[in-house]
Amino acid sequence: MELADIDIDQIYTYADYYKWKFEERVELIKGRIFKMSPAPNRLHQELTGEIYLRLRNFLNNNPCKVYVAPFDVRLPRKSKKDKDIFTVLQPDLCVICDLSKLDKRGCIGAPDIVVEVLSPSNNKKELKNKYEVYEEAGVKEYWVVLPYEKTMIIYTLINGKFSPSRLLASGDLVTSSVLPGFSLDLSELFSGYEDE
Repeated sequence: MELADIDIDQIYTYADYYKWKFEERVELIKGRIFKMSPAPNRLHQELTGEIYLRLRNFLNNNPCKVYVAPFDVRLPRKSKKDKDIFTVLQPDLCVICDLSKLDKRGCIGAPDIVVEVLSPSNNKKELKNKYEVYEEAGVKEYWVVLPYEKTMIIYTLINGKFSPSRLLASGDLVTSSVLPGFSLDLSELFSGYEDE
């Protein structure tokens, strides 16, 4: 079966998603299929890798775990049964501190931190659709990295709603309410990409 063989206007569940063996990577957002961008460009990969490395080193003696895409994050609303899950995402990075949410297929439930490194082709999806489902699911922090602008915004969940940080840029130090003691120097993160 290929992606072209199915009706993309239908509503699907994780039970459907789990059976698919498409060449293209897809995500489900509220039951709707979203094709993922083609292979990420070099800048996206390098920034994702650098953030992963910093988080992984920080979490070395910490019970929290960090995962890099492709890694399925299933966001159930009522039931954790495959047929009842309508949102399955593959964030660029996610940090999970409640290890009971991990199983052999990925994560079931909201990660504590989700990091998305945006590409020009997926900004609308990241900023609208994923924002809504991450907020509804209870993701504590949603980091949005804008590589070409060399900036970052952190949405922190407060009383069930995301509250944005100011626009963070070179010279700023990123900290996390979820990971006390963690810091990420954006000058270091974006250094070497002046001509990108």
